[in-house]
Amino acid sequence: MSLITWNDQLTVGVEEIDQQHQKLVQLINGLHNHMLAGDASEIMNKVLDRVIEYTGFHFQTEEQLMLEYDYPDSETHRQEHKDLVNTAVDLQKKLKSGHAHITMETMHFLQDWLQHHILGSDKKFAGHLRAKGLK
Repeated sequence: MSLITWNDQLTVGVEEIDQQHQKLVQLINGLHNHMLAGDASEIMNKVLDRVIEYTGFHFQTEEQLMLEYDYPDSETHRQEHKDLVNTAVDLQKKLKSGHAHITMETMHFLQDWLQHHILGSDKKFAGHLRAKGLK
């Protein structure tokens, strides 16, 4: 069962970013499926590690494009990235220490954050990139 269903509304119109967003959706859906299956915490930790690792890679891609294409709202956008990474790393530490578990609340946070970020900040950023000729 998918937590997030990829659809045209989530497309920002920049191929590299859209492909990475689709991969993030797949990873978050995978984490959700492991949670629903009641998989062991070791498995959940490894899957969350992969989500965090890929998210970092994706954020680096976006932030490099911000520099390359002189995005005027890059400071605010980077802060959103930093806030999510800090939240995810804090959760990761709690999970590894046994002080937290991945719950539906956690999954809904990831779902809401990703969808709102794509539909808001990333759509705005992608519009800037497209205006500069990136497709």
